[in-house]
Amino acid sequence: MVARELPVWRSLLFVPVNVPRFVEKAHLRGADVIMLDLEDSIAPSEKENARRMIQDAVRKVSRNGAEVAVRINAPLSLAVRDLEEAISPLVTAVNLPKIESGAQIELLSDCVAELESARGMRIGSTRFKVIIETAKGFMALQDITRAIQLEPRVAAMTLGSEDFSLSSGMVPEPDSLYVPNVLTVVAARAAGVLPLGFVGSVADISDLAGFRQILKRSKKLGFVGASCVHPSQVPVLNEEYGVSDGEAERARRIVTAGRVELTAGRAAFELDGSMVDIPVVRRAEQVLQRYEAIKARGRQAC
Repeated sequence: MVARELPVWRSLLFVPVNVPRFVEKAHLRGADVIMLDLEDSIAPSEKENARRMIQDAVRKVSRNGAEVAVRINAPLSLAVRDLEEAISPLVTAVNLPKIESGAQIELLSDCVAELESARGMRIGSTRFKVIIETAKGFMALQDITRAIQLEPRVAAMTLGSEDFSLSSGMVPEPDSLYVPNVLTVVAARAAGVLPLGFVGSVADISDLAGFRQILKRSKKLGFVGASCVHPSQVPVLNEEYGVSDGEAERARRIVTAGRVELTAGRAAFELDGSMVDIPVVRRAEQVLQRYEAIKARGRQAC
């Protein structure tokens, strides 16, 4: 498995690149990543025009410190044209939809490397977010995971709930999406990348209280961030997929106590009525690392 430094991507806000009023305000929404969309929100007749708008949109949405990703189209003929317009120093990542094999990731990485080289960019500077959206892709999860382990560009993996449900003949509800989502989390962790998403549909933008409850459950299942389609969902994602001061303080007490106990030769001990051992201490260390990474991201955005 290659070594990689993973970003903080709690909230990734979709913005159709050809809707100027959305593009103009995107930098004010507080999302960690603005995802300029060339795929599902763009009509086939508008694809070419949308590509021409990418770089201007990139400059606008990155004004407040958010990272910028571009979601390209899945057919290779469209993907290559999308990449030719999208790859630039201000584009942090590319969303790869409907991935169904490890070979797709390798091919797209080669395409991006050529463009980076031609544009004077560091080869490998553009990250990938891999999206599993079909039954075929889900059944190829092991092959895709192996490819990701060898591809340092990949920073995250997610299950595209709407397309996956369509492909699988499911209704996009928590019950039907639970198993594929959890297995995608495990695959992402095995590959060493961020597991993004939540157990539910991204389409319901009216029930923020319900959305928050879904995120609370999904965080316990291992998710660390997710895409959203409406600005009102961004602060909820940032809160629920963040680390609160209380969570950080609890983790700090566990880590401190763990160091004291290990020095005394004890790997398991009681703290506040709960048993703590090495996995619990390591989990607390991860919480603190994420807490500091989020704080650092906030300072950079100021």
